[in-house]
Amino acid sequence: MSHEVVETNTGLLALLILIVISIGGLTEIVPLFFLKQTTEPVEGLKPYTALQLEGRDVYIKNGCNVCHSQMIRPFRAETERYGHYSVAGEFVYDHPFLWGSKRTGPDLARVGGRYSDDWHRAHLHNPRDVVPESNMPAFPWLETTPLDAAGVTAKMKVMKMLGVPYTDDDIKNGPASIKGKTELDALIAYLQNLGTVISKRGK
Repeated sequence: MSHEVVETNTGLLALLILIVISIGGLTEIVPLFFLKQTTEPVEGLKPYTALQLEGRDVYIKNGCNVCHSQMIRPFRAETERYGHYSVAGEFVYDHPFLWGSKRTGPDLARVGGRYSDDWHRAHLHNPRDVVPESNMPAFPWLETTPLDAAGVTAKMKVMKMLGVPYTDDDIKNGPASIKGKTELDALIAYLQNLGTVISKRGK
């Protein structure tokens, strides 16, 4: 097939481009499904508790992932600021993952344990109380918004179907574990868990 035939036939050119991109994409993506380091959890990784799972939903619902990434690239400038670079095995229980690429605010992949619960509480109520130059919006309503325990059982069952190793007891006890908690409690629990497995391992 001559170049002239391909270059003068828009439909054929588009088809051949699609075929080449598909082959290239499959060549890069398919092997990842069979690599241990991308499909198996890192040592010590545990599923989110019911409270942390609810906190993750609060995080998504309030658009935190729009301004904060959760993926540290393997570059010195990033690792010195945020900690160990992100590895795929940290995220095998995340559905969907929240890596992101937009950093209006700092990356939160290793924020777990860096600040106290009280710091997070003050920061989320009014960020400028603890970071005067912050342009992050305040989320004062989280402190007075109770969690809805009715939906957590269904969420955990779906996560189990997706491969998260929840036990029947985990699912059964989910609603009781978040009873009386607020969205702020849940969000803080989620944030305090982020990146702690790698941090504790010191790798």
